[in-house]
Amino acid sequence: MSKRPYLTDSRSERRPTVVLYTRQGCHLCEEALAQIVALHGEERPFDLVEVDIESDERLLREMLEKIPVVEVDGVRASELVLDADALRARIDTVREANDRRDDRGAGRW
Repeated sequence: MSKRPYLTDSRSERRPTVVLYTRQGCHLCEEALAQIVALHGEERPFDLVEVDIESDERLLREMLEKIPVVEVDGVRASELVLDADALRARIDTVREANDRRDDRGAGRW
């Protein structure tokens, strides 16, 4: 499977991973990527990985009529046309859950 990281950061905090499933020549995918990159600039840190569905026969069959498909930490947030509000909400939910998890572990030895 062809994966290409776009926005990554080596900081130790756990950041949501946004996966964009796409294919070459998909104009909706290009638009979705531009919107996702812009969303990253809204102070919502996340890692972004682009996956070419043509690199995997199963993904191609499953997603060809649905791309662009966007997942956040394995949960589908949007398909066909990017739902930026749903993506923002999912990123915020994952970040809040990670923050709570980090807070619980902060006092442990």
